[in-house]
Amino acid sequence: MAKAPMSDLPKILREHESQILDQWLRLLTQNVRTGRGRITERELQDQCRDFLAELRDAIEGGNLDDIRTGSFDRLRDMLGHISRSRAAQGFTPSETAIFVFSLKQPVFEMMKSETASAESWAFGMLLDQLGLYSMEEFLKRREEVILRQQQEIAELSTPVVKLWNGILALPLIGTLDSSRTQVVMENLLQSIVQEGAEIAIIDITGVPTVDTLVAQHLLKTVAAARLMGADCIISGIRPQIAQTMVHLGVELNVASKASLADAFALALHQTGRRVTRISSNDAKTSGISRGSAPGGLTGQANIGS
Repeated sequence: MAKAPMSDLPKILREHESQILDQWLRLLTQNVRTGRGRITERELQDQCRDFLAELRDAIEGGNLDDIRTGSFDRLRDMLGHISRSRAAQGFTPSETAIFVFSLKQPVFEMMKSETASAESWAFGMLLDQLGLYSMEEFLKRREEVILRQQQEIAELSTPVVKLWNGILALPLIGTLDSSRTQVVMENLLQSIVQEGAEIAIIDITGVPTVDTLVAQHLLKTVAAARLMGADCIISGIRPQIAQTMVHLGVELNVASKASLADAFALALHQTGRRVTRISSNDAKTSGISRGSAPGGLTGQANIGS
């Protein structure tokens, strides 16, 4: 693309730098919140001064048409850094774009008497390109933050709990999709290996609905656990979910219980353990009060081999 010589504009930016910066900063402070937790006024001043210097160097050769050319490499890098940092600092998209767009007014006022209207139009189009580029970088950073947060939430929402030696529980909350199923599998399989678990209880009390797709995800998790040598029990089957699964013809082909307590009792039975009461005298000897018995029992439960 042919470059039109634009020798006047770099000269204007150089000779009127202080006036342009003062007016630009006044406009920015009216639209961008500064202070603790966001960006300081000193940082904003430094960014404006550096941006204006890089802009002047980029257009020195007369290119006002395409910011993707080599002369704009340093300016793009700087603007990308500013936009990404604003996304991390909690700025809005409008506040990010204003950083570039608000430069138009002070520069145009300096150009009125010294350049032709065509040059003003070309410079305005250039700032539009830079403003859109800043928005693209801002949105990329926001998407990265959102994706990372989704991954962190998915990991936190799929904890694997050790209920007893050889028995694990995986309480699920929310809807299962393909990406979350992968996280569930990885966490469960890793815990099975670490604990040497024989049985894994997958509790779906917190899963709002179970359709064919969710059932397929559950079966994948069960199959993966079985390959690691652990049997699975599904708990938390509510009446509505049971009716839906029957209506859809979904077959889990795995042991299931209505509650986590029932599933835990079954897991104890399958591993050769049982729950028994201890006598009052034994409870007193061990320092356990009758009122502390779980589940409303009058005596303390004891798990024996």
